Amino acid sequence: MGVAVMVMGSSGSGKSSSMRNFTADEVAVINVAGKPFPFRGKLPSLVISDYDKIKAALLKGGRRTYIIDDSQYLMGFEEMDSTKTGYERFNSIGFNFVGLVRYISDELPNDTIVYFLQHTEVGDDGRVKAKTLGKLIDNHYTLEGLFSIVLMCEVDKDKHQFVTNSDGTNTCKSPMGMFEDKRIDNDLKLVDTTIRKYWDLTPIVDAEDDGGEG
Repeated sequence: MGVAVMVMGSSGSGKSSSMRNFTADEVAVINVAGKPFPFRGKLPSLVISDYDKIKAALLKGGRRTYIIDDSQYLMGFEEMDSTKTGYERFNSIGFNFVGLVRYISDELPNDTIVYFLQHTEVGDDGRVKAKTLGKLIDNHYTLEGLFSIVLMCEVDKDKHQFVTNSDGTNTCKSPMGMFEDKRIDNDLKLVDTTIRKYWDLTPIVDAEDDGGEG
């Protein structure tokens, strides 16, 4: 089964910039909002907001690591475009998003990791959580419950970091011993390498294919 990882954070907290150390042969990006990257260099990028097209790209894209940037807009765009109303609309929005996460677990090879870069909001309990479209979705789906790893972007002065486990004010989590520190550099390639070592997954690229570059 594939692995879905959530990386959440407010706008400008370093979600997209965390992709900066990947090379073009290591990763492919599903660019939901169609925004340019906030760093120099080019990564393979597909502007897609259709669930079926995203699933096809993940299955046939030939990568072991994918990033869905601005994944919360999958819900937002569906809300704007849907002709459904009321409860039916929001049930469909939640069902489709959750279905994508389940597709990754059920259909993708077990050495595939897909990162969801998601905005945050403050929940009714005061904790920072992944942004959804409100209570009609939250009452049925706890998004973080679908992920074994939930990282949060945090800015400390000029330093951008990932928070790896909760201190009670957020919904971060990761398996025991996966990360040595509660705060690490916001380097998604380093995270990818760490996850693969922890669960003994295939490296991001085969040694004979990467030309000896990291």
